[in-house]
Amino acid sequence: MGGISIWQLLIIALIVVLLFGTKKLRSLGGDLGGAVKGFKNAMANEDDKKAIEEKEVAQTSQQAEEKKPESKDKEQA
Repeated sequence: MGGISIWQLLIIALIVVLLFGTKKLRSLGGDLGGAVKGFKNAMANEDDKKAIEEKEVAQTSQQAEEKKPESKDKEQA
């Protein structure tokens, strides 16, 4: 009753093709695909940046822990 059947979807698709033409729809699809690909690349870059920052923080904390005993040894001498 409230759902859209396959025939109604086909009629809507036919009307859209008649209104815009196949060339505009093809270019629109290509633009949409490029936008999705760009979004995925940006998200991947953000994840890579976060991973690199986390590694740097871990390395600096390890280096700080290694330096603490050395400074105590120098103070005792």
